[in-house]
Amino acid sequence: MAEAGRAAGSPPAGPGCGVQVSVIVPVHNSECWLDECLKSVWEQDFKQTMELSVFNDASKDSSAEIIAKWKIKLEDAGVPVIIGSNNSSQPRGVGFAKNQAVIQSSGAYLCFLDSDDVMMPQRVRLQYEAAIQHPNSIVGCQVRREPPMSTERYTRWINNLTEEQLLTQVFTSHGPTVIMPTWFCSREWFYRVGEFDEGGKGVPEDLLFFYKHIQKGGEIVRVNHCLLLYRYHPQAATHSVLEETIWNHRVRFLEDRVLSSWTSFTIWNAGKQGKKLYRSLSPANRKKVTAFCDVDEKKITRGFYTFEESEERPKPKIPICHFREATPPFVICVKLDLTGGAFETNLNMLNLKEGVDYYHFN
Repeated sequence: MAEAGRAAGSPPAGPGCGVQVSVIVPVHNSECWLDECLKSVWEQDFKQTMELSVFNDASKDSSAEIIAKWKIKLEDAGVPVIIGSNNSSQPRGVGFAKNQAVIQSSGAYLCFLDSDDVMMPQRVRLQYEAAIQHPNSIVGCQVRREPPMSTERYTRWINNLTEEQLLTQVFTSHGPTVIMPTWFCSREWFYRVGEFDEGGKGVPEDLLFFYKHIQKGGEIVRVNHCLLLYRYHPQAATHSVLEETIWNHRVRFLEDRVLSSWTSFTIWNAGKQGKKLYRSLSPANRKKVTAFCDVDEKKITRGFYTFEESEERPKPKIPICHFREATPPFVICVKLDLTGGAFETNLNMLNLKEGVDYYHFN
């Protein structure tokens, strides 16, 4: 492995080091997309000092040759390139590769880029401007999905969240409200949050970092321009993380950030997802659930849900009522943007405030 610059967790580099922005690219078997990715670094219109820091995590394809080719081109254009590598037979994972790419870099700001994505020429410039205004923030941006029709609901969600929803919708199954391949932040803030989890395959390192960022009082900012071509393909590292792992992290985060300050609440959805959330809660938080609510008359006429797995006697029975008769606050376990607007209309008629009277969980 190449020498790893500073030691992990050591004091951050400052602007005095001369480089304003380090573009951070972890690489593992990325030959299909890497040319286009690195070309987009070369095409940036940022006028201040910028470097590229690549960490090649045990690639077995021609990624190393592509990186070497672009090192020459980029350095000819005045962009220094730092290359680190894990030369063992096994990759150490995305969290490790990103951390190493940060450690060996020296920029005052970090621009994260996945090796299968492509930046628009103004990305570094616009996010740098935003990051200077918001020093303790993760700055994201809007994206264009490739192929265009893949994950339509997810892409709409990424691009259309309001400023408030960037903080209130952090508990949904979509994950971080600004997606990891769009992140831009100061080096100082990155080290204050504390690096990525290096557990390897199956660890949602971006979600865990995002939650730590919020817990430390970090801001979430989005530049409202499409600055990234965001690829969807079966080899993406995201697909290696189990849904159940993410579910458990989300429940614990919801309990810590929201339910700890509520004395009672209603779960909106008396179906599978609502019941799963109830069963996943700590015993103390289960006791706070006063009801399930729904629109489905069949579920409502059952009258209650019995928690059969409980060791309590008698087993807890939680009432099921129509949403109009339910008492806020709500944890909403209904998928957004799936009912032709029917759910959203029902929610709007209650005149509630998101982040106070309800949070979305699904």
